[in-house]
Amino acid sequence: MSGRDEVLLAAAQKAREYAYAPYSGFSVGAAIQAQSGQLYTGCNIENASFGLTVCAEQVALFKALSEGERQFEAVAIATDAATPTPPCGACRQVLWEFCGDIRVISASSQGKTAEWSLAALLPAAFDNRSLATEKPSSSHEH
Repeated sequence: MSGRDEVLLAAAQKAREYAYAPYSGFSVGAAIQAQSGQLYTGCNIENASFGLTVCAEQVALFKALSEGERQFEAVAIATDAATPTPPCGACRQVLWEFCGDIRVISASSQGKTAEWSLAALLPAAFDNRSLATEKPSSSHEH
């Protein structure tokens, strides 16, 4: 693992310390590396209305986007799990929208690491090319 990746993972591990996860007990930290060199971090923030919970990867990405970043190199995730955990499906989709096929690095609480490409985690991704630009013909035309 490169020194740059180690710094990214360390930032994700630090962000995990700020997680608010009283319902699941599953604390997650994330850090995203912008091509500018800047790192942005986030943690998961749960809510009693579970659908309002925000994932760490989305917090980190949205912080970066709100600061004007638009190009990214990698995202790191740190969890309390015994094995490295990839992003949930929703985070994969959100990351794809703004980052395309970036590297995803994950570290477990026991120091194990794994790396994937986002394309490997989200095959046949839904994106702007998936949206129909023509109206389908209707069988009910008169």
